[in-house]
Amino acid sequence: MTTMQEPFDTAPTPLSTPSVRRGAILTGIYVGIGLLMIALNLRMGVASVGPVLPAIEQELGIPAAAAGLLTTIPVFAFGAFAFLTPALTRWIGLHRLLALTMVVVAIGIGIRLLPSPVALFGGTVLVGAGIAVANVCMPAVIKQDFAHRLGLMMGLYSTALFLGAAAAAALTVPFMTALDGSWRGALAIWAIPAVLALLIWLPRAMRAVSESPAVAGVPGDAIVEPRDEPRMSALLRDPVAWAVTGFMGLQSLSYYAALTWIPTMLQDAGVSVSDAGLLLSYSSLPGIAAALLVPTTLRWIRPTWLPVLLSALLCAAGLIGLLVAPGGAAPWAWMTLLGLGQGAAIALSLTYIVLRAPDARHTAHLSTMAQGIGYLLAGLGPLGLGILHAAVGGWAVPVAALVILLGVQALAGAAASRERHVRAGGR
Repeated sequence: MTTMQEPFDTAPTPLSTPSVRRGAILTGIYVGIGLLMIALNLRMGVASVGPVLPAIEQELGIPAAAAGLLTTIPVFAFGAFAFLTPALTRWIGLHRLLALTMVVVAIGIGIRLLPSPVALFGGTVLVGAGIAVANVCMPAVIKQDFAHRLGLMMGLYSTALFLGAAAAAALTVPFMTALDGSWRGALAIWAIPAVLALLIWLPRAMRAVSESPAVAGVPGDAIVEPRDEPRMSALLRDPVAWAVTGFMGLQSLSYYAALTWIPTMLQDAGVSVSDAGLLLSYSSLPGIAAALLVPTTLRWIRPTWLPVLLSALLCAAGLIGLLVAPGGAAPWAWMTLLGLGQGAAIALSLTYIVLRAPDARHTAHLSTMAQGIGYLLAGLGPLGLGILHAAVGGWAVPVAALVILLGVQALAGAAASRERHVRAGGR
């Protein structure tokens, strides 16, 4: 059997006293706050770069394509470094590994203060690596510590991702202005939330060591393969795992392609630079609402594929609307639809990782596969859309390509929505 600690359970039992129940509730709240603080940091270090890219290009004298790598590198890092997570959990343990990711993110952000392009790009790789490992750990820790509150915690987790990205996108330029035009200082400020998350989470990480002592040198909260179970590689032959992975990858591809190119698309249609950025930031608001609502309502929605289809249709409607009617007040409506669709899709993809796994160990493995392969696929989105736009000289064909991929995304999501577990068909 796998050595895993029991999830926090705040439900009363006949033998529990009021003080014990109160302590369990307070502990659950503290752990939940710690996880959400970490989640806030899983997009800040990336989303803060885009708004100051023009200043970076001007000061360093690098072309726009090279500067654009600062937003593309982290997405590929999310995929590449995700595959290190299983080995790291066996060495360090889930909870301590989450603490370590905040150390790496804070150091990566801090390194970008150094006046060197090497430090800027190297720090960005470190930020991406730290976030990649945390991305994989979070669903497993939620499955382990909050098995009885999965819908609520996954909704809050998805919401925290959106809030972190929205805050970084909205506040980095004002920070730069307040710091006399220093984009390095503005980017470095986002190390503070990472340090704060580390300080909040550290007692939980240390407590995990005492609660689950190491066995044969392996941390008690590590994801360990029982001898009678197939290794993680078996998921590569599992259709449920591939459905979850495909949905994660395609919704991420659509999200990052839109995040990168919608401002340019709006500017080409005559929208000012400031309004284009404002519209992009605004789309996070409906996204937050959808990300919070969708996971908590999944158990009541039938057929199970309906939320997947609606999210794809909302994204398609928003993209097509931006293409055919980008003037006046209409873009606000299109970005509302797009934000709702993206928020729902992101929340669904993360929630399916948890729901399609029977325990924390399988959740960690499925999370590694879905986010590792998925983000490597997602990194091709901004790159491919830019190449396609350059080749045809307009936005009709790139938008059509995204809409077609949304159709494939809906099919993958429909398969992932079926209520079954990975490895349900045996070994």
